[in-house]
Amino acid sequence: MNTDRSMLERWGRFVYRKRWYVLGVWVVVGAALGLTARTISEGTINTLTLPGAESQQAVDELKSSFPERSGDYADVVFSAPGGIDDPAARTAIETLAQEAAAIPGVVAVSSPFAPAGGLVSEDRTVAIARVQYAQGADDVPSEHAAALETLVEEARSTSLAVELGGPVAAAQEREGPNESTVLGIIAALVILYILFRAFTPTVLPIASAMSGLAIGFAVIYSMTAAIDLSKFAPNIAAMLGLGVGIDYSLFIVARFRENVFSGHDGEEAAGIAVATAGKSVAFAGGVVIVSLLGLGLMGIPFVGWLGLAAAAMVTVAVLAALSLLPALLGVTGGAIVRAGNRRRAEARPSQEDSGWYRLGHAIMRRPYVFLAASSVILLVLSIPFFDMRLGSADAGNNPTSATTRRAYDYIADAFGPGMNGPLQVVLSGVSAEGAEEIRAAIAATPNVASVSPPIVNPSGDVAVLSVVPATSPQSAETSTLVHALRDDVLPAATKGTAIETFVGGATARGIDIADRIGSRLPLFFGLVIGISFLLLVVVFRSLMIPIKAALMNLLSIGAAYGVVVAVFQWGWGGSLVGAGSTGPIESFLPMMLFAVLFGLSMDYEVFLVSRIHEEYLRTRDNARSVARGLASTASVITAAAAIMIVVFLSFVLNDQRVVKEFGLGLAVAVFVDATVVRLLLVPATMELMGEWNWWLPRWLERIVPRISLEEGDSPASPGESAQEIHVR
Repeated sequence: MNTDRSMLERWGRFVYRKRWYVLGVWVVVGAALGLTARTISEGTINTLTLPGAESQQAVDELKSSFPERSGDYADVVFSAPGGIDDPAARTAIETLAQEAAAIPGVVAVSSPFAPAGGLVSEDRTVAIARVQYAQGADDVPSEHAAALETLVEEARSTSLAVELGGPVAAAQEREGPNESTVLGIIAALVILYILFRAFTPTVLPIASAMSGLAIGFAVIYSMTAAIDLSKFAPNIAAMLGLGVGIDYSLFIVARFRENVFSGHDGEEAAGIAVATAGKSVAFAGGVVIVSLLGLGLMGIPFVGWLGLAAAAMVTVAVLAALSLLPALLGVTGGAIVRAGNRRRAEARPSQEDSGWYRLGHAIMRRPYVFLAASSVILLVLSIPFFDMRLGSADAGNNPTSATTRRAYDYIADAFGPGMNGPLQVVLSGVSAEGAEEIRAAIAATPNVASVSPPIVNPSGDVAVLSVVPATSPQSAETSTLVHALRDDVLPAATKGTAIETFVGGATARGIDIADRIGSRLPLFFGLVIGISFLLLVVVFRSLMIPIKAALMNLLSIGAAYGVVVAVFQWGWGGSLVGAGSTGPIESFLPMMLFAVLFGLSMDYEVFLVSRIHEEYLRTRDNARSVARGLASTASVITAAAAIMIVVFLSFVLNDQRVVKEFGLGLAVAVFVDATVVRLLLVPATMELMGEWNWWLPRWLERIVPRISLEEGDSPASPGESAQEIHVR
């Protein structure tokens, strides 16, 4: 008996027997982590730092030479149909500006009625009071931000609309998991009940996943005491924790139930389930975790921390499936055992009478047809991927219920879309005359709407210019402008001088993030594929299975990318998911989707192929093994995928655009992977490859460690390992 397998079997039996002790440990650990998170959590942030990028150098230069201008701002936007010069409107605006200037941390307020001329529309119906803070958006204390929000609320009237925009306002609009999570859970319960037709196995995966989700949140919020987590991290973590938590638990419950129906008692069934399906869960979860941790190699702190938080949530989900779930089976598994006894007393339908078995044999008879049809579907869905543009969506994509969206619309209509994301040009070692010359050069650049007069620091050697593009912050033209300023305009304007120039601001920072991610994506993709390939070689002791899995996973992920681009960038069906206006795909989404989806795809791959391999070791009949493996796993894979899909689609109801992108991308990828790939493409290719499925060169056979996912010992001939199968 395989030592590794027997260890997991002993663990499953132990947890089943000592269920109350294990449950007690989970309760104590959960309570301790919850208390810790409540005590030390620092919350999530909105600022995205990027060491080494020019936008970050601009911030660093201001912090050292012009600290009062190194912080972020909030825009108080006024809209008065009767005009801002109406006495009542003017009084309200001036009062707000004066009171805002007294808020701690505010270093300047540009009043629309300032002598130098404020930000007022040509028809004088819209005006902006820009509130400059000394701190970055996420360093502004919540009570100081709330004080400005209170002033905005008090200034609103029937004749004066007042909205709040800018980085500081955006940092306050943080949204955690909402009612969409509840909808996903309800849908999962329905699917599980359809699969099991019994109450106990229906609720167990949900109970395990929800427990893991709660503890996972405690872990990641405790982590915020030491790391900076972005504001959308909780939503993404909830999506992953709920999806994989239910999925992993479902596989183990289904295998436990199958073992019971085969005649094993509860303890034996739990041990075998943990030793087989549990090992598949550990493997698939390990791929997801390693992939997510690999995000730390991208050189972007917030992406690395996001990957760490997501990996922590998946780790808790795996631990819950391998320890909490067997304990829950020990408490409630008696109902499943009694159902198994009743079922064994009845006539069991033959597996070969199932529709899935007939589908498998249909694929075996015409593998080329199924291979061609499924490949065409995946390739067509992947076409939009080649037009993907990475970037950062602006506030124009926020829901209209958000004050930042209403402020964005007022500003775009009155001043042009570029006013919502001005560029900040920092000039170091410059004189007043030199700053004016550079300002003139920038103003003459195509796609520049306006350039503010230079603001000079007290020592007179650093100046700041605010450059307003003619296009919105998320547009491709704005990105082109940033590169033109950096590569051509500013170097030409400062040639022969010692002046240093930096193009910064929130818009430039988003462009820098997209550029860095785009340059490092091939490295990351290669890392994830390479690690997954090596793990599959070890598990199946085959070269063809890992190569096939990598290619098919790339096709399913490409299809997911294609659908996301078609909806959010091209606008096809965007209104159906509340996508708002079209825009770029969030720059870090391809990395996160790839890391998660490759692991989830491996989950289904291992679950299906391990059962096919188990049949092959018993019969050495490739076609029959593929058909029987498909018949024994298809219903569980379909149910697991359906749960994943509804959970992920429920997050499309979230207001945050990036969460919508994740939800739709994950749902499409799981749907494609569990239907087109796993039920059609994999069986077709395995039939065509025949004995080559299990080929491993003899020199590699000697160095690859032996790990088996199959139940029991193989009937291999003496002197030949169960996995030592070569094409001769």
